Amino acid sequence: MVRRLLASLAAVSALAGCAYPKTPPALPPADQPAPATALALAGAERRQPVTILVSIDGFRPDYLDRGLTPNLSALAAGGVTGPMRPSFPSKTYPNHWTLVTGLRPDRHGITANSMEDPARPGEVFTMATDDPFWWDAAPPLWVSAQRAGIPAAAMYWPGSNVAWGGTRATEWPYAVTGGTRPTDWQQYSQQMPGSNRVRAVIDWMRRPAATRPRFVTTYFDIVDTAGHQRGPTSPEVNAAIAEVDGQIGELVAGLAALQQPANIVVVSDHGMSATSSDRVIALDTLVSASDARIVESGPYATFAPLPGREGAVAAALLKPHPHLQCWRKSEIPARFHYGINPRVPPFLCLAEDGWMTYKTAPTTPFSRGEHGYDNEAPSMRALFIANGPAFAAGRSIATFDNVSVTPLLRRLIGLPADPSLDGSDAPFQKVLKR
Repeated sequence: MVRRLLASLAAVSALAGCAYPKTPPALPPADQPAPATALALAGAERRQPVTILVSIDGFRPDYLDRGLTPNLSALAAGGVTGPMRPSFPSKTYPNHWTLVTGLRPDRHGITANSMEDPARPGEVFTMATDDPFWWDAAPPLWVSAQRAGIPAAAMYWPGSNVAWGGTRATEWPYAVTGGTRPTDWQQYSQQMPGSNRVRAVIDWMRRPAATRPRFVTTYFDIVDTAGHQRGPTSPEVNAAIAEVDGQIGELVAGLAALQQPANIVVVSDHGMSATSSDRVIALDTLVSASDARIVESGPYATFAPLPGREGAVAAALLKPHPHLQCWRKSEIPARFHYGINPRVPPFLCLAEDGWMTYKTAPTTPFSRGEHGYDNEAPSMRALFIANGPAFAAGRSIATFDNVSVTPLLRRLIGLPADPSLDGSDAPFQKVLKR
């Protein structure tokens, strides 16, 4: 044991650049006593494992094959990895909320990045909305954890700034009263560098055991941003991949320096597909503005018929269209698990992977990236890596649905299984140590 701890400490002191260990060096498992000499040699308290959920927005699993990710690849080699199927729609906010609620968008209510609700006529949900009304259909994991006495912290996560369960005044100043947030949380700012986000997490780990978070989330956006702007095969995406991999290395090194065991679960919300002005469907050529209002456009489009015009909209949309398939809300194929929630508009049209819908045809040529396509499309697959004392090493698992992440996290942080969720931790049964 002493020899192993000496080796671990030597590895920590040798860290430089991107040369990080596969997993943070750990003291003996919590169920095994540690010799006093070993603890003294480590120069640290006996720390219990924490669980850290890391999201790298828009990171496709095949980005690991580009030779740009020594730290992520080391975590995968020393732990568990496998392609993850996002929920439909393969958008950022619906899937981030699925990852921490264990429910699909149709059930947890964040059905799109931009949406409307019949109960709030004239209002539109955007990615800046923190009114609990839009979020309160399902508790996120940090709420469940804190109600069970498990401290939680969020160094960014969509929805972590929402006072979940609170109420919002109907008149100025629209203050939210009550509600639960993580014990520590940060208002999202894209301007905060990824390294600063890592430092915040490491700072939390320096706290005394009584106030140290046991469940932490953090979020990186630069890979998704570069993918949107330049496309998934661009040099800009490669640069973003390498940058965020370095930040993952900083996280691992910081944990190692503190001798903090951690179950690190790295995910993405969706993949990214190349798009072009050569692959565009102009919606105003399909449906007249006098018949329907376009609610959303992009990889998929949604429509709200104007009064008395539902038949005209159905006649226009529910016929064959090149590179586009349309359904009534009630007839969306069951495999999408989408269309029951009142926030889903009456008609949905889904473009072929790589095609885009626009209200009117764009006049400027473009070549960039997008997501929101069929969640079965290979280009929409999401990243999953898990590494730490709870996981076997060097294991791969088959493609699974992202509704299984919350059940896994509940198990890691000590919450009981919840049969009301849309998934279970079954995909991980053979790769968990205990």
